[in-house]
Amino acid sequence: MQLIGMMNVILEKKREVTMTERQQPPNIYIVGAQCTGKTTLVKALEKHFSSDGSLKTDNGHPILRPDIITEVARGVLKEHSFIADDITSSPARALALQDLILKAQVQAEAAASCQDGWFISDRSGADPVVYAKKYVSDAAARDLLLSPEWLELKKGMERSVVIVCEAGADWLTDDGVRLMPESKDAWIGFHRLFCACLDDWGVGYEVLPSSITVLEDRIDAVLGFWLAKQRRGLDAT
Repeated sequence: MQLIGMMNVILEKKREVTMTERQQPPNIYIVGAQCTGKTTLVKALEKHFSSDGSLKTDNGHPILRPDIITEVARGVLKEHSFIADDITSSPARALALQDLILKAQVQAEAAASCQDGWFISDRSGADPVVYAKKYVSDAAARDLLLSPEWLELKKGMERSVVIVCEAGADWLTDDGVRLMPESKDAWIGFHRLFCACLDDWGVGYEVLPSSITVLEDRIDAVLGFWLAKQRRGLDAT
């Protein structure tokens, strides 16, 4: 009888965990080439979820508001005295920078995840690896792909909604911090490289077209992808 009782407790705990996982919405990553409206979109999503007083998953369960992971690269640049030009002028510094950004992303996601909620992230672990591939070498990118940091971050991305903001819109401006593309063709080429890398690494994603320029429409598109991911997760359980 004691054994049966213990089994019942274990089964009940498993049901509780399953329900928690079902109620947990997928995280959202906003990624892609520079100057594609990522940070603006993240801030708008933060405002959307903050103003909605009745957050629910697609099956009606209440959820916590998301934590927001701001772009970690800016903090790394400032803390370690890097400048954007280091990415193109010094392969060694460029790789060191991308490695630091990858580690900072791990720390940011760990801090967000320990809150038992979900998050929206401005960039991801994929970004520094793509930059390493573009501005350092294929070998450098492969080394980052073998790192425990990337392997851990990839698992999280595979369970999440990854939105790649397409390059090509007319809002390209220089803020003095980020690395600017050499031309519009180079900008679009970097977007294609980003998507090709995610394809090669087996990370699913959705492209947010640059033709969608109205911020409210961009929010709606992301929410549509997010809800669709929830439905697929529920169907799989």
